Amino acid sequence: MYSKLQYISQGETIEKQLCNINQALDAGCNWVQMRFKNQTQKDTFLLAEAVKPLCEKYTANFIINDDLYLAKEIDADGIHLGLNDTKIDEARALLGTSKVIGGTANTLENIQNHVKNGCDYIGLGPFRFTNTKEKLSPILGLSGYFDILQKLKKNKIEIPIYAIGGITLRDVSPLMETGIHGIAVSGIIKESDEKEKLIQQLNEKLYAKIIV
Repeated sequence: MYSKLQYISQGETIEKQLCNINQALDAGCNWVQMRFKNQTQKDTFLLAEAVKPLCEKYTANFIINDDLYLAKEIDADGIHLGLNDTKIDEARALLGTSKVIGGTANTLENIQNHVKNGCDYIGLGPFRFTNTKEKLSPILGLSGYFDILQKLKKNKIEIPIYAIGGITLRDVSPLMETGIHGIAVSGIIKESDEKEKLIQQLNEKLYAKIIV
């Protein structure tokens, strides 16, 4: 089963991205989604080329954000597609069955469409407002996750759901109680002065047995 903690990379330059990714891996992350928006094709390729062996060194999953052809060319472990990016079924046709394909969702309908098209996991959000992403979808909050997860259960739809969007350490336990599989985070790890301790604390909460 997929890791319950996904790290989404940050940084406006190749150097900053590599520094942040290296620190996250070194501190215990084993799933990296490389997100390098509004950059040249050359720089994005150079970053991916550097990140791939880093992830291999730490035996971490390496997922490319949005760029389907880069994911294919670099032979990444998979891709994460936003709501307005390449369609899931098109990505599956190009990448094949062995690669991981994740999709962003904000509603139950989004999830149902992704599942129908062969998606492997869902990044559902945003949980709360975040500066990391432009053009945010409507905020879900705890009640939004609970409502969607209950409807998925009722409709017998099973797929790993990751909460995303401004998540802090204290949010993790109540979020896990909604029935999600895990969380995708960015700023909380990048900004921490004690990354290893933080990741250990996050994992303790993510892997704690939920008593219902």
